[in-house]
Amino acid sequence: MKKTVADIKKLVGPKNCKIIGDITREIRGVGPITEAKAGDLAFCVKKGKDAIPILEKTKASVVICNSDILFQKAKFDETLVAVDKPRLWFMRCLDAFFPAESKRGIHPTAVIGKNCKISKDVYIGPNVSIGDAVIIGNRTRVYSGAQIHDRVRIGKNVVLKSGCVIGSDGFGYERNDEGVLEKFPHTGGVIIEDGVEIGGNTCVDRGTLSNTIIGKGTKIDNLVHVAHNVVIGKNCVIIALAMIGGGVKIGDSAWVAPTACIRDGIAVGKQSLVGMGAVVTKNVPDGDVVIGVPAKSIKEAKK
Repeated sequence: MKKTVADIKKLVGPKNCKIIGDITREIRGVGPITEAKAGDLAFCVKKGKDAIPILEKTKASVVICNSDILFQKAKFDETLVAVDKPRLWFMRCLDAFFPAESKRGIHPTAVIGKNCKISKDVYIGPNVSIGDAVIIGNRTRVYSGAQIHDRVRIGKNVVLKSGCVIGSDGFGYERNDEGVLEKFPHTGGVIIEDGVEIGGNTCVDRGTLSNTIIGKGTKIDNLVHVAHNVVIGKNCVIIALAMIGGGVKIGDSAWVAPTACIRDGIAVGKQSLVGMGAVVTKNVPDGDVVIGVPAKSIKEAKK
């Protein structure tokens, strides 16, 4: 079924957007604004005068752009859909008009342990290994080569990407009187709540005595390490190569940038930001921004 600008207006809501140009224009595909061709839908995040040269050059037929374009006097060949948060509405249009094929079923090469509860509409890809007593919720997707150890609990609409390891023992040892390292038993598990995504080759360790918990809606990138007994809140973002030490607590909607390292036992507050490459050795208050080695608050630096 063909889609037009009118369908975007219906999706966004007439009160939330302004159409500049032909509302009957057909949308046949999508593309980045610098490479889009006639018939494509694109988006532009630039604001005000900075957006004008981009909108003048693009060959896209329809562009979702910032609402402040309404105050510009320039004229454009394409139809503009002026909204707040154009990237967000582009993503929603992409999902609505060009949905990705939803995979379902269990690949024959997957190995599943005893006493598991796997809900309907789940996808489990090639060479996935699932231990005993694992619970997996509806519409969750587990991609090739992922390893899920015993007693892991996974919610609905979770994405576990290729090669991730969920629920292996953490790195916990104690030296005895002879200086030999003795391993701390790991009897806890991992709880992954609804809507979480975990990237390729990321490792999430099981807890020692309690559980490691990944909160609802949190997104974890590739090559991240989450140690034992970590508790990550809701809607957090943890980006590639971050290292989250044992027992760390991260509040809701926090952001941890690439290659950041958070020391064992640290608390990172709600809606806080840990900068790229930061080494966090002290607790981070709610809403703070910390950068550097060792990490310090930007607020303190300004003082």
